[in-house]
Amino acid sequence: MQITIARDQFLKPLMQVSGAIERKHTLPVLSNVLLEVRDGHLSMTGTDLEIELVASVALEQPCADTKITLPAKKLLDICKSLPDGSDITLTSQEHQVVLTSGQSRFSLLSLAAEDFPNLEQWDGEVEFQLSRLELRKLLESTHFSMANQDVRYYLNGMSFEVENDEIKTVATDGHRLAIAQKKLPQSLNSQRQLIVPRKGVQEIMRLMPADDQPVTIQFGANHIRITDAEFTFTSKLVDGRFPDYRRVLPRGGDKIIIANREWLRNALHRVSILSNEKFRGVRLNLSSGMLKVSANNPEQEQAEEVIEVMYQGEDLEIGFNVSYLLDVLNTIKTDDVSITLADSNSSALMEAAGDGEALYVVMPMRL
Repeated sequence: MQITIARDQFLKPLMQVSGAIERKHTLPVLSNVLLEVRDGHLSMTGTDLEIELVASVALEQPCADTKITLPAKKLLDICKSLPDGSDITLTSQEHQVVLTSGQSRFSLLSLAAEDFPNLEQWDGEVEFQLSRLELRKLLESTHFSMANQDVRYYLNGMSFEVENDEIKTVATDGHRLAIAQKKLPQSLNSQRQLIVPRKGVQEIMRLMPADDQPVTIQFGANHIRITDAEFTFTSKLVDGRFPDYRRVLPRGGDKIIIANREWLRNALHRVSILSNEKFRGVRLNLSSGMLKVSANNPEQEQAEEVIEVMYQGEDLEIGFNVSYLLDVLNTIKTDDVSITLADSNSSALMEAAGDGEALYVVMPMRL
């Protein structure tokens, strides 16, 4: 077997699939990338048994159909170190593969391709299309609210929900909630909800450019698959039931604040410097046309800042974890942000002013 390919052509799909590969794994072959030549195309596969990434490239020089596996990190580091515009030749010799490029020569251990696991074949039950940009926006609007290593394992991921002509992504860690939604180009006449694990969400975001190219999304009984022009991403699902987020959406809030997003974000950031490092609490004091943000810490240090807001109503004092507020303000892109409150013990509902595509709920904290 001999494969010859331009280094730049080889490097891009290799970088795409490398995100799925675990460096330290009990199965040595899972640290490898599977290279498969079939019908003049070279496909690369990386997996950790939970997610699988496949990317392919057309070969300009003829090569017999073959399969090999090579250590992914070493192969990637070698290819990155080679000069732009160079060619790479891979030649198999018993249990090794020799990579040559110009005056460089590397001999790499190859493990049996037959031992490389494939996620089982499955049929999609629901299929629809979105643009790369729309999918990326759905994930960027909600991903920061996912839990990380929570014992409630179903929170360590993101809920994808389709209902007729709408898709929603929802994430929560029990302290805050993020919901984003988009209209689909056509009605699916069905309803499905599934949970994509945290690593899967992060990989999709890493891979997805912000352009108008379409991607196909398939929901299966135990998997989700995203097919792009450049790669195919498959992930197992988190086996669990996502909490009914509709029950925690605040109702009856009559105190509506419209604030300049940048002013509020900067004020919260500055005041947070002197907040308690462990609890990150800040106090918001709301009065007509004004919002005072303050914080203190165990060293008796204090910070205070006042900004103008659009608000006419009763005075209110409420506390929040400042990190949660800043996460929302860093995600929203509009000039103004709308915050709806009911009382000092109720959650805040935050959204971009004039844009109903994403909602954020942040629980208050006692200070």
